[in-house]
Amino acid sequence: MLIDKLEAIERGDITRLMVFMPPGHAKSTYASILFPAWWIGKNPHKSMLAASYADDLAHSFGRRVRNLVGSDEFNAIYGFGLSEDSKAADRWSVQAPDKRAGEQSGEYKAAGVGGAITGRRADLGLIDDPVKGREEADSATMREKTWQWYLSDFRTRLKPGAAMILIQTRWHEDDLAGRILPDGYDGRSGWHTARDGERWFVLSLPAIAEFDDDPLGRKQGEALWPEWMSAAALEQERLSQGPRNWTSLYQQRPAPHEGALFKPERIKIIESLPVNLTMVRGWDLAATEQMGANNPDWTVGVKLGRDAEGRFYIIDMVRLRGSPNEVETAVLNTASQDGRGVRISLPQDPGQAGKAQALYFTRLLAGYSVQASRESGPKETRAMPLASQVEAGNVVMKRAPWNDVLLEEMRTFPNGAKDDQIDALSRAFEMLIAPPQSMHRTTIPFMTVDDV
Repeated sequence: MLIDKLEAIERGDITRLMVFMPPGHAKSTYASILFPAWWIGKNPHKSMLAASYADDLAHSFGRRVRNLVGSDEFNAIYGFGLSEDSKAADRWSVQAPDKRAGEQSGEYKAAGVGGAITGRRADLGLIDDPVKGREEADSATMREKTWQWYLSDFRTRLKPGAAMILIQTRWHEDDLAGRILPDGYDGRSGWHTARDGERWFVLSLPAIAEFDDDPLGRKQGEALWPEWMSAAALEQERLSQGPRNWTSLYQQRPAPHEGALFKPERIKIIESLPVNLTMVRGWDLAATEQMGANNPDWTVGVKLGRDAEGRFYIIDMVRLRGSPNEVETAVLNTASQDGRGVRISLPQDPGQAGKAQALYFTRLLAGYSVQASRESGPKETRAMPLASQVEAGNVVMKRAPWNDVLLEEMRTFPNGAKDDQIDALSRAFEMLIAPPQSMHRTTIPFMTVDDV
């Protein structure tokens, strides 16, 4: 099955391919060693760019492919071999047969993820294991760094119409594959439309078959490579690894690590709200510079209420990804729907630009009770007071379509890919328990148009 999809890349039937397989199941042997040598043999005038999480691993792959291409067996099959003046492990070329004037010989370039990529552009780009390990996979900074390298370095070195292959074990729902694939990807093989509109073929081969439409025709519960790792051995590995590593590394269905802060199962969902609630709307505004990102933050506005007995009610959720104008419209329309009796809390980013944005929204919402304040302390610290009320069973929620998304974010906070709803909730909660005007409010001085 793997060889079939790799050959489809060479034929041009597939131009975007993802391969997900468990550790130790030979995906790199076929995709990063045997396939590149075969592909260059079929395409002696084309170039390949191959990357992995570190330079030394990428160079190791490059050395093994080079040795195959430089072997007598390769020369006997394809009638050519390595160029005499270019044999470095990380960059080498072939002495292509029947080379016409102006035509370049095929070239192989290896690079580590995050490193600079220089030289000619490639007809095929291959990334094998962009993630080094669990610590790197769980680091939001490293995931963003890998994503920016993929966009700015890797993709820009490919020729128009070049093919791409991504081979990996899934470590995290927000890993490189997770950022490319559409929201709600369920782990199945087949064609999928990525978030940017590209069509990718995904070959996902879990260690234990889970779906009736398994691409290999396995029945549920059957092992991927029983001669190498039996179902019994995999069951022991499942017990040893624990649920998070098992579902991600072995079953290719990464899920956020459950956090220890919130206990969302203690939130009761109700059909209707009591009367005479004190209500606020807390906002978390997505950064405008992320609007062009593949997986931007959400702008979220949460309406939270409190009754006379001190019980808290999650009443409404506004959640969107939009341009600055769309965000502005959403904030204004939501305030109009809430009415002037609902106080509004907005974040104020540090610096002059943050003050200007807060001032702008304050003026936009003239006539409403609005407070703008800077965030104080880590997200977990800000969320603790609300989490304590959840654990005490003192928070209820109105039944609505957004319930499940919020509960899932609570369940995984602070380890999940997103925390915008929690940030907005924490802000609303802080405003709701504080006397009017006593929240850590920043006084915004008069500013001229030039200051803004």
